[in-house]
Amino acid sequence: MIDRSIRQHLSWFDTLKQHLLTTVLCVALPVCSVSASAENLTIGFSQIGSESGWRTSETESIKAEAERRGYNLKFSDAQQKQENQIKAVRSFIAQGVDGILLAPVVETGWDQVLKEAKRAHIPVVLVDRGVDANPDLYLTKVASDFREEGALAASWLAAKTNGKCNIVELQGTVGSSAAIDRKAGFDAVISNFPNMKIIRSQSGDFTRAGGKEVMESFLKAESNPKKDICALFSHNDDMALGAILAMKEAGIKPSKDILVVSIDGVPDIFKAMMDGESNATIELNPHLGAPAFDAILAYRAGKTVPKWIKANGPLYLPDTAAAEYNKRK
Repeated sequence: MIDRSIRQHLSWFDTLKQHLLTTVLCVALPVCSVSASAENLTIGFSQIGSESGWRTSETESIKAEAERRGYNLKFSDAQQKQENQIKAVRSFIAQGVDGILLAPVVETGWDQVLKEAKRAHIPVVLVDRGVDANPDLYLTKVASDFREEGALAASWLAAKTNGKCNIVELQGTVGSSAAIDRKAGFDAVISNFPNMKIIRSQSGDFTRAGGKEVMESFLKAESNPKKDICALFSHNDDMALGAILAMKEAGIKPSKDILVVSIDGVPDIFKAMMDGESNATIELNPHLGAPAFDAILAYRAGKTVPKWIKANGPLYLPDTAAAEYNKRK
């Protein structure tokens, strides 16, 4: 029974991996046909903060795309605080911007400010994360399918361990759509394997320091961590990199004594794979500016914009780590 289940999930994993490898942002996306506008648009961008290398890459990419198009980008760093984001969005509305990009720190609590933007006829594009609000209140979401990322990580781990593994999990920021959905996707797959289970799970808040601190507590909680823990599933690479340091300080060989799979695809995780300290990462595409700006242009042109513009990336393994690291460093 278990062998058959593993074969089924291996097949599903191969299919999904191939799908992700061939995914591009403009598949079935009418807004991609919209050329860059000659208008000097003013766009507000409320960013969560700079809690990870990936977040910094996303910010730099969106700023670069705005500059390339000649847009006036008003940037606000919320420093991981929702109240700062709400203030920023209200400031953008008061300034009469042409559109707003919002990377929401958590899912809930956005209804009122989104209603205010709607009344002002200012389109809001969610980037990277989603919100728990009426979809009519925002134009679209440009983001990966976080559930698919979690499911892909679990499928790789099931194939790697033959469906038998005690897992520790580093969750992202509590209440964020990325943390909620990555966990849900991962749990849905491992529920099919009776000998795969999460034995410890805690938030590291998407930071390297948080990942190190929580992993240290996981290791101390086990009488024999090398034997008791089979793998680490981290909701992002930065937490995984912190956890890798905690393992090394505890005399544990990451990727060998404890398998490591994470999500983002930042340069440092490819370096860790090159050094034999990580096993797999799933890329979270940081280049969301172009499809987000195109969605605003499509709205201004009276075109229909899909409610979710997917931007999933592939799973990477150590065999291509050096090449990928050289592309990103």
